[in-house]
Amino acid sequence: MSKPEIIEKTSMNVVEVKAALEKIRAKEPELNFRAQKTEEYAQDFAKIRLAEVAEIKEKLAALDVSRLRDTHINKLIDIMPASEKQVKLILTTMNTTLPADAYKKIADIMIEHAPKKN
Repeated sequence: MSKPEIIEKTSMNVVEVKAALEKIRAKEPELNFRAQKTEEYAQDFAKIRLAEVAEIKEKLAALDVSRLRDTHINKLIDIMPASEKQVKLILTTMNTTLPADAYKKIADIMIEHAPKKN
């Protein structure tokens, strides 16, 4: 059995994982056990569409907050916080502090793209 070579490591959010698994499923009719479980999880927890993910990432990058990394952005997209306090809590658990006004700006973007409840 050959050992796969890791070419690149990138952070992904659940929506991107779901899209990647859909591409794999199009090529291969059956996924392995771990991929099937991951796909089930992604279907349950992917709250927004892939196009919205790109838009959120663009808007957050446009804020030009130096300490806001891809891993932070992906975690915010996974959780979709609904307030400034929730944004601060998520980033604090990731050992990241931002200027006070940045939390409000991030929360506004996340609220704008939050899935609509019926």
